Amino acid sequence: MGADGMRGVLDGYKVLDFTQYVAGPTVTLMMAEMGAEVIKVELAPNGDFTRIAALVRDGRSGYYVQHNRGKLGICIDARNPEGLAILKRLVEKVDVVVENFAPGVIARMGLGWETVHALNPRAVMCSVSGFGQTGPLSRQPGFDTLGAAYAGVTSMGGEPDGPPYAPHVAMGDVSTGAHAMGAIACALLYRERTGRGQHLDLSLLDTYFHYHEAGVEMHSLSNGEFKPTRSGQHSFYLAPVGIFKGHDRHIVIMCPMDHIFGYLCRAMNRMDLAEDARFKDNESRVKNRDALRREIEAWLASMPNDDAALAAMQELRVPCAPVLTVEEAMKHPHLRERGTVRTVHDRILGDLELPGFALRFSEFPTPLELDAPLLGEHNSDVLGRYLDLTPDDVAGLEGRGVMKRGSR
Repeated sequence: MGADGMRGVLDGYKVLDFTQYVAGPTVTLMMAEMGAEVIKVELAPNGDFTRIAALVRDGRSGYYVQHNRGKLGICIDARNPEGLAILKRLVEKVDVVVENFAPGVIARMGLGWETVHALNPRAVMCSVSGFGQTGPLSRQPGFDTLGAAYAGVTSMGGEPDGPPYAPHVAMGDVSTGAHAMGAIACALLYRERTGRGQHLDLSLLDTYFHYHEAGVEMHSLSNGEFKPTRSGQHSFYLAPVGIFKGHDRHIVIMCPMDHIFGYLCRAMNRMDLAEDARFKDNESRVKNRDALRREIEAWLASMPNDDAALAAMQELRVPCAPVLTVEEAMKHPHLRERGTVRTVHDRILGDLELPGFALRFSEFPTPLELDAPLLGEHNSDVLGRYLDLTPDDVAGLEGRGVMKRGSR
């Protein structure tokens, strides 16, 4: 709690959440972490498909728990006229509506932007999709790796003479969710000034294309002469910037500027390299990248161990880091001290470690203790508080199949 009794910077805001998998749930998870009341709507009878995603123990999915902590859960049949009427009434009561169905799906359900805006002109609606609500690709199925492929990001990973590859983490999903959360926050600021809600269109493809920090402008300004492509473990336009082989692990070294390269030469006790014509500036170092890599890896091999090499570089402020496994990262003291790796408690799974909340607020230094809902767990609570339905009313809805409740 903050000094004023608020749970977080979004305390008091209400969110109706029609999301599943990762990108959409990331939006609403971040908002829940900041104190918003999030009502997760799961469609009867099965709810979010990630309820059966690995790792499942005692019928409970750790995947679902990670992405849905802090949310109130209702499970409803939106195709049933009674169910749709309930959802429309809830739209009238909230500040934000978030959905990540394929474009057109939520409109066919009867809850498209025009309907939401008519029901609640102050509501901000955010649609998250693979390729956006418009454009030739908009109706195609959208997943993280597909967005990366279309954005030219996948083509940049791998060896020059080998196939492209994509990292097996949800970079696009999570970062699109974070982009969407930022857009919602700005739209709420705009609403506070004008009283008007609006529709936000966030896509994986748009987000991924922003990852090109240099390749797009280099291709454009060279009139197409420069063609960005994968360059293996080393940068295609900076050197030495890449992954180098140490004794027992790989080490990332980044010296994109001449003076930082000088720090590395001093750490290696090889100031002759800084004076070598092959390495006099970045253009020369990129041209002679393989020769420079051999010099650096020979020095790494000459050191007693990788820790000694890292210590020598860090002493002179050479940007470097060991390439850690997930297990090693989870144990790293820096990540643990900052709560980047966080231990949470789930009523079924017990204690488990998850990625912590990345945003830090001085007014709210302590992260909230959040729980993921059981299927339809909050049917009665939400409909009672928002729509004045009695427990008997909700029991009747559940009995008629309009709503559902489960034990996991």
